[in-house]
Amino acid sequence: MSTCENKCVLVVEDDPDIADMLAIHLLDEGFRVEHVADGDIASERLMRGGFDMLLLDIMLPGASGLDLCRQARRHTAYIPIIIISARGAESQRILGLELGADDYISKPFSALELVARMRALFRREAAFGREARRAAGAVEQNGLYLDPVTRVVQLDGKPVALTAREFDLLLYFAQHPGQVFSRIDLLAKVWGYSHAGYEHTVNTHINRLRCKIEPDPAQPTRILTVWGVGYKFVGGETT
Repeated sequence: MSTCENKCVLVVEDDPDIADMLAIHLLDEGFRVEHVADGDIASERLMRGGFDMLLLDIMLPGASGLDLCRQARRHTAYIPIIIISARGAESQRILGLELGADDYISKPFSALELVARMRALFRREAAFGREARRAAGAVEQNGLYLDPVTRVVQLDGKPVALTAREFDLLLYFAQHPGQVFSRIDLLAKVWGYSHAGYEHTVNTHINRLRCKIEPDPAQPTRILTVWGVGYKFVGGETT
């Protein structure tokens, strides 16, 4: 999949010729483009969010590109920022980068070079996202994806609706692939208690999970029964 597919770029540029040139090239590359020519209007647009990259001129009517860069970096959500400006002095480049810009390109510039830099930033952002999910314990294996941060579950790219306890149980299994757990173990780790006589609760939840994630619940391939011992999750790797 292209790194720019469905990406929305906010272009803040007061030169209409440059803005038109950028829009033409970015649309040709598959980006969605929003254009703002005034710094104060751009500041209001920043507050609403909903875009994936910010291309900033420095010299603008109203708030400057550097002001906008500061504002963007005060937000919790990270977005890549490239400053585009006729100011090619080293001091301006350094200031822009110190304020949080990811890259700086001076006018006149090659549209192809700009697109290449944008793609590189999106690739880096995607890599950081994978690292963050890995650190959080996200799991992807054989078409099954679980994200413990968003509590999203997908099977072959399609969402799977789980109850809170079903999610906790499946995540615990998937984070310990190949390890065999008794029903008492699972009660203690997932439910938080290990009282004998409640093992049927585990059985019921596993049966429900199998109906939702197994191609054939009667012949499970992910959550397997280890007769006389308990259950285990087959496969699983962090991504």
